[in-house]
Amino acid sequence: MRLKKYTDYALRVLIYTASIPEGELASKKEISYIFHISENHLGKIIHQLNKLELIETVRGRSGGVKLAKTPENINIGYVVRAMEDDFLLLECFDRDTNYCVITPACKLRHILNNALHAFLEVIDQYTLKDLLSNKDELRELMDIT
Repeated sequence: MRLKKYTDYALRVLIYTASIPEGELASKKEISYIFHISENHLGKIIHQLNKLELIETVRGRSGGVKLAKTPENINIGYVVRAMEDDFLLLECFDRDTNYCVITPACKLRHILNNALHAFLEVIDQYTLKDLLSNKDELRELMDIT
């Protein structure tokens, strides 16, 4: 299974915004620069994170983004589910487009479905706070002073 870059970038935005000093705002430009993400693409991610009420955006010349919740209240499983549009691992996971003739007898679908549920169950156990246990190291790597 592979998560979309969109989801990866959303998690990076959350890590970055959780790493900046309290009371400060992160700019789209600096996040774009640090992670080599186009500002246009990043804008879409920030918009969705804002709609999910995970970050707040402040408009204006000295605007930016900040977390809308504390890191311990941002569940990683929730973020991944919200950012991914589907978890269709195989053709047979989508009833509308499944033309595989062995679907009724195939065991692979059930195995992968169990694996997907196990994956989601594991990431549901973590919050953004867990991703920040090495906050000083992250701040150094992201050049946050």
